[in-house]
Amino acid sequence: MRRRCLHMHIGLFGGTFNPIHDGHILAAKEVKEALALDKIFFIPSALPPHKAPANLAGTNERLEMIRLAIEPFAYFCLSDVELKRPGPSYTIDTVRFFISTYPENTRFYLIMGLDAFLEIETWKSYRDLFSLIPLVVVSRPGVGAETPRKHVETYLTVKISHRYSFSDVHGCFVHPEKKTVYCLEITPRDISATQIRLFIKTGKSIQGLVSESVEHFIKNKGLYR
Repeated sequence: MRRRCLHMHIGLFGGTFNPIHDGHILAAKEVKEALALDKIFFIPSALPPHKAPANLAGTNERLEMIRLAIEPFAYFCLSDVELKRPGPSYTIDTVRFFISTYPENTRFYLIMGLDAFLEIETWKSYRDLFSLIPLVVVSRPGVGAETPRKHVETYLTVKISHRYSFSDVHGCFVHPEKKTVYCLEITPRDISATQIRLFIKTGKSIQGLVSESVEHFIKNKGLYR
């Protein structure tokens, strides 16, 4: 693949990761393979504007859990850029940081879940994102006529720009001026951080929901009790 010699392709995957779990890891692996990315940065947020900080593990604990979870994968990296920045964590600031830090020929991709994408108009400077970085919207396969791709298409054309259209050739939404939007349906996995925290609080096992190293860390630190 000739482009691999010319450009580095990097995914940016943000979130509270409270805690990071196998769903995060498996989704990131599928995105990497689907888009042939060279690496993916996991970027924990400090003060997420859209989530209450209640029951949020400390920054050091969340950093360490991510380190443990991604350790077996050479193509996964950890960035503490949002933890170092004061105030709420805004995606637009993180995207601009990476673009300004890496060589000009680096290709970045912003990875997010379908639920987050459908709320993107509530984000700071959200319209600028569509001019700065391709978006990768990750979802579970749809049921019936209302597929995830249809939700993305409706949102893009109604809320962002009617000039977005789906390209069958490239398998993504394209625009004559704005960045590409990918819609990837990944393998369904019934795992959530909320569920994990509830299991811990009620004394249920979280084996198989997080990596063994993360499970031991949570137990040793007494997190989420």
